[in-house]
Amino acid sequence: MPSGKEIRNKIKSVENTRKITKAMEMVAASKMRKAQERMRAARPYGEKIRRVAGNLSHALTEYKHPFLEKREQKAIGIVLVTSDKGLCGGLNSNVLRLVLGKMKELDSQKIGFQATCIGNKGLGFMQRAGAKIVSHVISLGDTPHLEKLIGPLKIQLDAYMKGEIDALYIGYTRFINTMKQEPVFERLLPLADDVVKTDHQPGWDYVYEPEAQPVIDDLLLRYVEALIYQAVAENMASEQSARMVAMKSASDNAKNVIGELKLVYNKARQAAITKELSEIVSGAAAV
Repeated sequence: MPSGKEIRNKIKSVENTRKITKAMEMVAASKMRKAQERMRAARPYGEKIRRVAGNLSHALTEYKHPFLEKREQKAIGIVLVTSDKGLCGGLNSNVLRLVLGKMKELDSQKIGFQATCIGNKGLGFMQRAGAKIVSHVISLGDTPHLEKLIGPLKIQLDAYMKGEIDALYIGYTRFINTMKQEPVFERLLPLADDVVKTDHQPGWDYVYEPEAQPVIDDLLLRYVEALIYQAVAENMASEQSARMVAMKSASDNAKNVIGELKLVYNKARQAAITKELSEIVSGAAAV
């Protein structure tokens, strides 16, 4: 059995760890509220521009944007959204496992891919996997800024317009609630089937001013940017929620460990006292 001093040192060490995890839990809880408000504020805009983009796919116009045309997939682009830091449970590992499964499917089908990484964890994963990384952005902080996302995303969009890739997919973690976050891998380009299947009336169309092409070009570009921003906002809300839950679990586990160590310490102390009393009694009896 370890000595009383060793047990006291262990108790002190675990108590210090519990202070850190408790502080991180409180910080994550504060950031989580702001991240959730930001994410929920962006959702109506994302849903509205999805509906408009779906209506455009059925619009009666001679101009068809490349974002609306399906192609045979010979090469695709992947946008991977993860966090910059760890200590958030299985948040990153779940989405990385999902993306890895898709990458294996692409390899088996002889489909090439290139990656854009948003977040340090995803960048490290793609580098270890030996993937072709065409752009990345890290250190976004606690607030997503569209101007930081446009540059890396534009490389993928330019490749799509040039025909270097035939589809663009995004992998991120969608926020469900504080206790549940869901990793998703969905298609950005060409427009996904769930976007195209929006409610519309046959023969319905927009009135374009001055003409259709510049309006559709700008609108579909805003559509892709809005989805990327929404994905990053969802991932940040999921990150703070997962970190708060993970740190709370760590704090509770540390509290249990401290209780067990104190019990062991009391037993060791009681055993030492009993041994000393026995020695005193034995010495007195011998005299």
